[in-house]
Order: sequence, then C-alpha cells, then structure tokens
Amino acid sequence: MTSRDTIFALSSGSLPSGVAVIRLSGPGTEAALKALAGSLPPPRQLALRTLTAPDGDFLDRGLVVCFPGPLSFTGEDCGEVHVHGGRAVVAAILKTLVDMHGLRPAEAGEFTRRAFLHGKLDLTRAEGLADLIEAETETERRLAAATSGGVLEGLYSQWRRQLIEARAMLEADLDFSDESDVPGSVADQAGPRISAMLQDIRRHISGFRAAEMIRDGYRVVILGAPNAGKSSLLNKLAGREAAIVTDIPGTTRDVIQVTLDLGGYRVHLSDTAGIRHSEDAVEQLGVAKARERAGQADLLLLLSDGLTPMPEVTSAAPAISVRTKIDARPQIGGSAFDHAISVVNGRGIEALVEEISKRAALTMDVGDRAVPTRQRHVDLLNRCAGALERALRLESDQTELVAEELRHAADALGRITGAIDVEDVLSSIFSSFCIGK
Repeated sequence: MTSRDTIFALSSGSLPSGVAVIRLSGPGTEAALKALAGSLPPPRQLALRTLTAPDGDFLDRGLVVCFPGPLSFTGEDCGEVHVHGGRAVVAAILKTLVDMHGLRPAEAGEFTRRAFLHGKLDLTRAEGLADLIEAETETERRLAAATSGGVLEGLYSQWRRQLIEARAMLEADLDFSDESDVPGSVADQAGPRISAMLQDIRRHISGFRAAEMIRDGYRVVILGAPNAGKSSLLNKLAGREAAIVTDIPGTTRDVIQVTLDLGGYRVHLSDTAGIRHSEDAVEQLGVAKARERAGQADLLLLLSDGLTPMPEVTSAAPAISVRTKIDARPQIGGSAFDHAISVVNGRGIEALVEEISKRAALTMDVGDRAVPTRQRHVDLLNRCAGALERALRLESDQTELVAEELRHAADALGRITGAIDVEDVLSSIFSSFCIGK
C-alpha cells in the first residue's frame, strides 16, 4: 500500500533542545529534501547541508539523510533533517515544508501506522514501540523491548500457523479420506495437539496481570490512624515534601500519590486520611476514600506509633505492619510489628524499602517468558481458547465442526498481530502515539 501524501513532523523531544529531528515519509520526500538542501547525500548517509526556503532565505545548517523505500521504517521513501533545536528554527523549517505541494503534518502515530500497513511491523510490535517510548523504569523498558522486538508476534504467528495446518489436514481428511496419500489418523491426532496448545495459551494469559502491573505500576497504600506518621513516611520515601505534615489530627483529607522507581519497578505510593470515627463530613469523605484505595491496593502499609490502633480495612492485598516514631518511643511494642522505623533518623527505612521492592519484584516478575501486554491481547486470546475448548468437546466424527472452530481460533490470533482485517482497532492503537512516531 502507498499513500499520495507526504507527511512530516518533529520526531525529537520538546523544544528547545540541542538537536531537533524532523522526519518525512512519502513519495515527495526526496523532492522536499532537495528543495531544502539543494542536493542529497547517498542513501543512508548523513551530510551537512545549508537549508534554505524557496525564496533563498537562510534557515539553518544541519544534517540531511534519506532512506529510499522499501528499506525504511515506514516502507516508503523517508528522510530526516537534523537541525538546531531552537523553537524559531524548527518553526521556520516546518512552515517551509507545509507550504510545499503534497506535504502535510503527520497525525499521531501515522509514521508507525504506515510501517504497519507496509508490512514493516505487526500490531504487537507497534504497541511495544509505544511502550518503549513511554517506559520509565528498567523493567518497563525490558518488557517493551521484547514486545517491539517481535516476541509476541513470533509466538502468536507460530500458534496460528499450527492451527491453520491442523485445520488443513482435518479438511483434507474429510474431503479426501479415500485417497492413499492422506493419513487417516489426522482427526485422532488433532485432540492432543489442540489440548496442548490450549494449556499453553492459558498459561500465557496468566502472565497478563504481571505485565499490566509493570506498565501501570505496583500500588502501595499507607493506612493508619491520624498522626500515625503516614504523611511523614510518604515524604521520606519520595525525598520531598509531597504531603503536609502537622501535629493536628485529620490534616490529610484526600489521597496523595507519588510514583517511585524501586529496584527498576514503578511503584505508586498513596498517603491516605487517618482512619477513625469523625463527625466532620469532609474527614468522613477522606476516610471513605482511604478505604476505597485500600481495596484497590497491591500492598498495604499498616502504620501505628504504638499508641494509636492499627487500622481495620477490607482488602485482599497483603499487608506489612509498621511501627513508627521509634526515635521518640523506642520501648513500645516494636516486636509486634513487621518493621520498626523512624523518619527522623532514618532507622528501618532501608529495610522497609527493600521489602516493598522484593514484593513488587515477586508480583511483577515475568522472567524470560512472553506475556500479553494489552487487554486487547487477552480478549482475543480468550476468544481463541474458547474456540479450542469447543473443538475439544466435539465428537470424533464431527471433523467439519472441529475444523470450523480451529478457523475461529486462528482468526482470533490473527487479529492480535493484524494478519487479518483489524481496521476497527487501528485508530485506537495508533492514536496513542506521539506526533512524529
């Protein structure tokens, strides 16, 4: 597929910057670069050129490179201009490009969408590329790099090929059972193969929760009575004054969240209102929010200074009990808690952080296995698994129906990678990309 439009966009970061990269893709790329630079270097070689507007006005001196299709990111003729990253410089070049015939600014994700439409990458690689751009921790980077590198594409394509081959053999067995070169035992062999694939798919789906947490973050909620030291702990772990700390009970009324990188994992740490009975309507709302956030947590930190009671909440999340303020009252009940800390002298903080990091790592560890990274993947994998389950429930003489269920299963896998019609999901996928990608 080709497009008559040539698109362009700023592909580098926000301005001002040391260098700005302007990317072009489409049939008019070479002509546009020549209009800017006068002459072009050999393909895939950077060269310094003076860039001018059509009226001869000087724009900048920068590097120019061209990538003739189909050996380019999008599969079309592509090019880049590397210039100084000043706002006025970039604005002048973009204005020059927009005034050229046949050129227009790119839409969000349009470069990657064109790469998909030209067969340069599948949908899972495109999603992995989006995740790689947004990755903030090492764990997110590794997961996104594996996906953008084709781990999921390879797995889903392999399963789909096996299903197509099995379906073909079943239909051959059905249509040409009297021919000597068609093995008569094909239908008998299908059951164990389908069952083994179904188990593999179910195992694969089970890894989604860990992948989802890697992308969205591990949620840790701090709970306790008023003045138990919740906000002080949040500030200590955040390394800044994220929450107001006073001696007045009920100071914290809303949920305050900070995001940390602990051991390469994204951790969302939430400070909540002190849990107690109160006649104050605003404080009651704060306590209700605290209980609600506890129900959404992956880990609870239950704080007490030894005098205040431990909070009572309903949550399926595991909990760590933390005795606070041991610098002021070291003799009170420290052994009854999992951890004892002081935000004043830092005692016990490192051990608490280490345990949070270990628990996050255990929950989000996917090892070297491939895991689905989008709810879209899981929905289609469940559709595939459902078709395989129906195929296994059919009788041995219902070969035609088994083959039809295998077709449904293979189609579901094809929709994940984009091997079959997925126009209804393209816009939602590529609209999440930044302009210029």
